[in-house]
Amino acid sequence: MLQNIRDNSQGWIAKTIIGVIVALMALTGFDAIFKATTNSNEAAKVNGENISQNELSQAVDMQRRQLMQQLGKDFDASLLDEKMLRESALKGLIDRKLLLQGAHDAKFAFSEAALDQVILQTPEFQIDGKFSPERFDQVIRQLGYSRLQFRQMLAQEMLIGQLRAGLAGSGFVTDAQVLAFARLEKQTRDFATLNIKADPATVKLTDDEVKAYYDQHAKEFMTPDQVVIDYLELKKAAFFDQVSVKDEDLQAAYQKEIANLSEQRRAAHILIEVNDKVTEAQAKTKVEEIQARLAKGESFEALAKEFSQDPGSASNGGDLGYAGPGVYDPAFEKALYALNKDQVSAPVRTDFGLHLIKLLGVEAPEVPSFASLKDKLTRELKTQQVEQRFVEATKQLEDASFEASDLAQPAQDLKLAVHTSAPFGREGGEGIAANRAVVTAAFSPEVLEEGANSTAIELDPETVVVLRAKEHRKPEQMPLESVAGPIRAQLAKEHASAAAKTKADELIASLRDGKAALDKPVDGQAWKASEAVTRSQEGIDPAVLQALFRMPKPESKGKPTFASVTLPDGSLVIVRLNGVNEAAAPTDAEKVEYRRYLASRVGQQDFAAYRKQLESQADIKRF
Repeated sequence: MLQNIRDNSQGWIAKTIIGVIVALMALTGFDAIFKATTNSNEAAKVNGENISQNELSQAVDMQRRQLMQQLGKDFDASLLDEKMLRESALKGLIDRKLLLQGAHDAKFAFSEAALDQVILQTPEFQIDGKFSPERFDQVIRQLGYSRLQFRQMLAQEMLIGQLRAGLAGSGFVTDAQVLAFARLEKQTRDFATLNIKADPATVKLTDDEVKAYYDQHAKEFMTPDQVVIDYLELKKAAFFDQVSVKDEDLQAAYQKEIANLSEQRRAAHILIEVNDKVTEAQAKTKVEEIQARLAKGESFEALAKEFSQDPGSASNGGDLGYAGPGVYDPAFEKALYALNKDQVSAPVRTDFGLHLIKLLGVEAPEVPSFASLKDKLTRELKTQQVEQRFVEATKQLEDASFEASDLAQPAQDLKLAVHTSAPFGREGGEGIAANRAVVTAAFSPEVLEEGANSTAIELDPETVVVLRAKEHRKPEQMPLESVAGPIRAQLAKEHASAAAKTKADELIASLRDGKAALDKPVDGQAWKASEAVTRSQEGIDPAVLQALFRMPKPESKGKPTFASVTLPDGSLVIVRLNGVNEAAAPTDAEKVEYRRYLASRVGQQDFAAYRKQLESQADIKRF
């Protein structure tokens, strides 16, 4: 348990802020949502601040992708409940908005320079321990961001992280609570068990009993409501052989590709902060002192170590490593790109204070050859054409299906084959019936009752279908003969379990009254004794272990307490608690672990209570 507590207590509180953000970027559904666009359609409003439908759509998409990654590539995304995804995503957006407002009200702040350092020092953005702009762009593109959007999201995550740390990190527990927890956690118990087997084979059932159960549970023995559908399937891949790419288009795409490559610049800086305690004039005086020492020939690196207030780079002589355009503050970047190698800039003002910037090196971009990019560019240009054709064909399919009374004419117009599914119920089935959107459409009133064709349904980004009901098989009562076997098995199990429970209760009563000897075998079966068992003991059924530690302490030696536990097969286990062993007082090291674990739990509860308070006091409108 101590190891579990050690692992759990460290959580996010003991992690570095960079680790928190990386984890949130990779795993959090509602975090990847901000785009530099506006949408007049509002999904919600939180204390007067809007959450747009565009933000919500992006959050839903991110949650869907996150779940697909967790569940595996073979998981059918159509089984995800879109309504639940939407509700979950909207709740996440509202929670995020409330926390950002809370962080703003609490005056939390995170500097651009610190944000730069988070990005530059994040391992996911590095190759061989060095920040890679290409790797950075690749990762954030996979998350659906531009550089500016990513920085905005990351800055907000850092603010929320500060707020969380400030609240959750303030949790504390008393010495008495630590000792009480340690006493319960380290306590062990001595007990014995005896199995009372439930044997369905000994149960004799009459036909009348089976018939009575069948009549009483008639609704459980109905054939499922099923439908057979015809459908047309439009696949994007079918269009690839229908498009071609011109050489001049490939050359134009190549020129555009290499035009986007940018040189990387290695910068170092000395930051003198301007804040509530240091005025701009005071910061300027300090910068002038540093400039004077530079003019006398002192090392920029040494002065950065002595004066720079950027904790991420000062110890490294102000070195920020290589980075391309879009990483730094605009004013910082403009000054950096105006420098020659080894030149030091004039003071540059940003939101964080005054910087002296030195250009340490320049790396020209590596320009790939046309031959090395030709296949990639061909695929991309073909994909653009295919995408357009697929969109047009989807619209044509939807329009034709809406106007037609069957699927024959749309199939002829688009040269598609009409497929027929196997029967499936409302719970879905195999093949196309495994898609939840297909099942929903097939059982919709428009398709099932009115006989209309469905709208176009996207199975995945590459496939669209339109369907209509071919046959509706309504629920019917299943004959007794077809379900008599399962009914007999169920009744036999219930009767056998009830008989075992009665026997167990009678035995426990005899043991309590002293009419039966505590250690005497029952039906030839001896009690199985265990001593000094912990709460996390391996090799013991979890249900038995849970019941054991819920039992009251025996009044005295020789006066055990009893309980019974029903197992999944209907058998019972009689649990005899013989004694409770109190452990020695915890060591100082154990106290530290227990205190950290309990404080972490208290802190998490405090943060959860704070979020609930924000929500209860907020003006939230959902549209």
